[in-house]
Amino acid sequence: MVTNDETISIGQYLAARLVQCGGSHAFGIPGDFTLSLLDEMLSDDRLTWIGSSNELNAAYAADGFARVGRTIASVVTTYGVGELSAINGIAGAFAEDVPVISIVGMPATGALGSGALLHHSLLDGDHEHFVRAFREVTAAQTVLTAETATAEIDRVLTVALTSSKPVYLGVPTDVAVARVSAAGLAEPIRARGSEPGALAAFERALAQRFAGEAAVTVLAGPRIHRRGVEGRVAALADLPGVRIASQVGSKAVIDEDHPASLGTYMGAITQTERARRAVDEADLLVMVGTVVSDFTTGFFTQAFDPTAAVELALDHARIGYAVYPEVRLDDALEVLARVTAAAGFAPAEAIEVPDLAAPAAADDAAPLDHAIFWHELQGWLPRETTVVAEAGTSFYGALDLRLPERSDLLGQPVWSSIGYTIPAMLGAGLARRDRRPVLIIGDGAAQLTVQELGQVFHHGLAPVILLIDNAGYTVERMIQSPNAVYQDIVPWNWRLIPAALGGSRVRVLDATTAGELREALAVAGSAADDALFVRVQLPRDDAPRLLVELTQRLATRPAESVKELA
Repeated sequence: MVTNDETISIGQYLAARLVQCGGSHAFGIPGDFTLSLLDEMLSDDRLTWIGSSNELNAAYAADGFARVGRTIASVVTTYGVGELSAINGIAGAFAEDVPVISIVGMPATGALGSGALLHHSLLDGDHEHFVRAFREVTAAQTVLTAETATAEIDRVLTVALTSSKPVYLGVPTDVAVARVSAAGLAEPIRARGSEPGALAAFERALAQRFAGEAAVTVLAGPRIHRRGVEGRVAALADLPGVRIASQVGSKAVIDEDHPASLGTYMGAITQTERARRAVDEADLLVMVGTVVSDFTTGFFTQAFDPTAAVELALDHARIGYAVYPEVRLDDALEVLARVTAAAGFAPAEAIEVPDLAAPAAADDAAPLDHAIFWHELQGWLPRETTVVAEAGTSFYGALDLRLPERSDLLGQPVWSSIGYTIPAMLGAGLARRDRRPVLIIGDGAAQLTVQELGQVFHHGLAPVILLIDNAGYTVERMIQSPNAVYQDIVPWNWRLIPAALGGSRVRVLDATTAGELREALAVAGSAADDALFVRVQLPRDDAPRLLVELTQRLATRPAESVKELA
């Protein structure tokens, strides 16, 4: 802990700022250009270091920490080889609005300026190649100098907090240890607020838009989570005349048993026709923190007109074609609640959303398939759970679950980089140690990042890991060429993996029948302090209901459209 009347190193200043902003954990791997920086940063005992198996995993873990913790997180890598290993994870954070701070230990200022031919470089004397690469996937970038370091740190962190996007901080080795005044730390960094005049104008216009309407339908998107304003959305659901549908990245943003809940909206493949029509045919539609992409709209099968809707975005609000810049999502939601309450709507008729993951229970001896698997998982899921679902069959299946109260679904529906969820589960578990993660991941995706389970076990997390062993890339088989050689993976002995990765308190089980899965989930409930690793064997060509329906719908479109799913 530092005081304001002393000098501190720039590395210490950076650590203090990260902690002030909620970034209590830093993920990464050391390298020769990061050692001095890490020594300075970790002299602040409020910052916890989480070593990773590789830089990509570190970026995924920081992303999971920031998403579930509703905060920032940092990843520390070395120049060139380290930062480029992490860039895929940073790109995913950029695509999905996650404020990950990419901190890169760089060669000394003199070496950078002279174009020295250094290891980890391209040996052409140009040391800005990698900064330029990160400009494409970060909202702000800087390479620190001793003279401007504190101002630049504050600037890029403010951008991260305000935009909910990753930023890039390059720290030369000599700059990391340079001394600066600690006085600036007395003033915390905050996200920029709304422009008062624009906010007032938006409230007046919204009240006019609501005049004469009988009800409002809200389409709630994942950017709500980035601002941590789920409570405000839940309060909005309690107002008369309000119905709320969630997008795939914000499933269960309100309790899915709430009378106002329309479930998850995905265009033409929305769970029920009445729920779909409630969004598509709404006279008054408000899009809150939404993402309009192929997957979130059921591959552009939405029938509502976004240009005619009210939109509350992270950094602006819009009513039809009228845009109100610098109206932040947090403040816009408060305005929406006031205007809705004042509108005096009559209570809206509830639309029942069926429990699609609950077919008839199977006999104990029945071989597992996706229908049985998701049904049993639905009946077992405890309250306050972080369900972590890998891109592919796992995520499509999880979308049919009715999540318990105060639970999260963690996935990567836009970037969809396979292997994301094991490191992201590490970050999520550290961000919310009060929640036991439940991970569902396919065998193909797990082979990319399974080594990060070693960090999961090392840090005392006790997740339930359901490894779907279905002999390769089932989601890709559903799209095209199911028997192609590239759809296969090398079979592993999954039972040996936890012990090989240091898991001394891991229960390892197999589930090939409904009864074996029930027994495994019962073990998970009775041994909450131990991790559970269950190899769930499912047929190669079986898939969750939603994925089957989606590929069937796409099959009726032109051939090139079917490939959009990939």
